Amino acid sequence: MILNPGDDMTRPKLFALSTCMHCARVKALLISLHVDFDTLYVDRLAGEERSHCMGELENYTPELSFPTLVVGDDVVIGAREQRIREILLG
Repeated sequence: MILNPGDDMTRPKLFALSTCMHCARVKALLISLHVDFDTLYVDRLAGEERSHCMGELENYTPELSFPTLVVGDDVVIGAREQRIREILLG
């Protein structure tokens, strides 16, 4: 299954830290489900790009928590596998 191929507005977006084991678990889950998604490693960004990304993340989680997965109007904070599966698989 590839979720929303080519549709950047609804393509899942994972806000993550490159050293976070919970972020890695969510990424591995998405890969195992064959979901087409974008990963933003916030700790690898700098300057304006990082500021923009942090501002976007703050809209979803004012605490700036990682991992944060955004799928359309749904937001999952943390490595909540069951919730992620519900959102992606129905």
